[in-house]
Amino acid sequence: MRYTSSVKLLGFPLVDIAIGVPEPAGRAVARGWIAVGDIAFGAVALGGIAIGVVGLGGLSVGAFAIAGVSVGAWSIGGVALGAFSFGGMSLAAVAATGGLAAAGQYAIGGVAIAAHANDEVSRSSFASGDFFRYTGSLAPYLQWLIAVVVGLAALVWALGSRKGLDGSHRDPG
Repeated sequence: MRYTSSVKLLGFPLVDIAIGVPEPAGRAVARGWIAVGDIAFGAVALGGIAIGVVGLGGLSVGAFAIAGVSVGAWSIGGVALGAFSFGGMSLAAVAATGGLAAAGQYAIGGVAIAAHANDEVSRSSFASGDFFRYTGSLAPYLQWLIAVVVGLAALVWALGSRKGLDGSHRDPG
């Protein structure tokens, strides 16, 4: 499936959707302010691999990233890497929380490694920051949030694997 909006901003389409449209790399690539594709590049990107200011996908890179594996300034994921990260395994330059949390300054988790790990300084730091205050309220639902994002990315990826350029099914062999 391929859709590109006619509305453009600074030369990029407002919306670009590319699912199952083969390119030289063999995967559908979407590029736009809002991009949805096997591989997506955009201000808001959703895909198996999503790269954007806001990235949502199986693997996501962005200022704000939510994914199975996320890399971003503010990162949420099963594996989260960033300046501030929240996830199952969370690695951060400044602050991390998760089952395994390692950070330069503050960490809270089952296993926490940081200058301030599972102590009062780290708890007060997390309580005062918006990112962790909001993600903390999401904590009971985080697994479902990640499952939905990864599920959507997997759906985009699977549709891309099944469809050819003309919309016909590809022979898997």
